[in-house]
Amino acid sequence: MTIFGRTSVVLDLDGTLVDSEPNYYEASRALLADRAGREYTWADNEQYVGVSSVETLALWKAEYGIEASAAELLADLDRRYLALARASTPVYPEMRKLVERLHEAGVPMAVASGSSRAAIEAILAGTGLDAQLTTLVSAEEVPRGKPAPDVFLAAAALLGADPADCVVFEDAAPGAEAARAAGMRCVAIPYIPAHATHEAFAHADLLFPGGHAEFTAQAALELLASQAQA
Repeated sequence: MTIFGRTSVVLDLDGTLVDSEPNYYEASRALLADRAGREYTWADNEQYVGVSSVETLALWKAEYGIEASAAELLADLDRRYLALARASTPVYPEMRKLVERLHEAGVPMAVASGSSRAAIEAILAGTGLDAQLTTLVSAEEVPRGKPAPDVFLAAAALLGADPADCVVFEDAAPGAEAARAAGMRCVAIPYIPAHATHEAFAHADLLFPGGHAEFTAQAALELLASQAQA
């Protein structure tokens, strides 16, 4: 057994492992312009950070009277997003370092994301993270998206891990809430630093208020090791 004991790690993708929000914003902006004739700003986009694509599209259908089916909208969003994502999706350097160190130590890891499976697979393949991260769960594969714990519990089940032994890495309040509801520990790296005071982050085991500008793989590894030894 390593210094990390029985610990398993569950990683959110968008805004946590990779900076994909600009691509999702542009795909969303184009979709709403075409489907609803609506202007969509970055400020509009911020309220959907951490919400699954399926749930976001359901909200848009109701609010803007979009007639297309949910499945059609999801396919449209994915098509627009993947065209952008394949061209450029940067991995946060300290997150790549974290994944590599955990992989070398044999720590079980899974990606649990609100994105579609197609988007998750494309991002991981395009960034090379698929070499270390092979266990994946999409919110479209569980009954409820975040802040419900379903996607994290499904990831733990695939890893054969007790939720109490899992540590979630998250950038958004709904994800932090989902981690707590799943009975898992949480390392919070707010994508939007202004959201760091959200009550959902108050229960995090480790919070980086400045987001990825403050996050270091070493600090996260030290936390995981200390909690395993405790």
